[in-house]
Amino acid sequence: MRVALFGTSADPPTAGHQAIISGLSECYDWVAVWAADNPFKSHQTPLEHRVAMLRLLIANLDSLRQNIGLEQELSSFRTLETVEKAKVRWGNDVEFTLVIGSDLLTQLPRWYRFEDLLQQVQLLVVPRPGYAIDELSLERVRKLGGEIAIAHFIGPEVSSTEYRQNGDPHALTPPVVAYIHREHLYKCQDTTKERLQMC
Repeated sequence: MRVALFGTSADPPTAGHQAIISGLSECYDWVAVWAADNPFKSHQTPLEHRVAMLRLLIANLDSLRQNIGLEQELSSFRTLETVEKAKVRWGNDVEFTLVIGSDLLTQLPRWYRFEDLLQQVQLLVVPRPGYAIDELSLERVRKLGGEIAIAHFIGPEVSSTEYRQNGDPHALTPPVVAYIHREHLYKCQDTTKERLQMC
């Protein structure tokens, strides 16, 4: 069994996240998704809201294979702890692939017990628009014995940061937009409402 592990700070989860999850569902037996606090970021929307939005994003995803699950219990500040939880959840005979965006590639060496992590998972880097693949980081991972590959799909040119700054409603799926408005989560929401009314 091949399991893709895809944790994301998802603040908020976008159509780009949805496209990545959909692409993973075509390549793996199971896609485990969760919302996480990123220790390298500050001022994040409370985790419970990001979990709720991610749940809506997955429910809105038309996956014929039905192999995507919100596995929030995997969430941890340390990815190595997440992998340990995944082994308890699925067993040691499963092949785990940790999925990261190309924007995180240069951060990898700073992760907790990174070399130990490389011994337990394969890495899949998903290209993100505006974040070139860092070849030096790739080479460093490989020299440490890590298995790393580049995904053949690229997420749409949208980002959580772009939404928070400019309120572009097209960056998100309608259920997530509705949730944001209902919970009054971002300062840009009034701008988003105005744009939706003009469309």
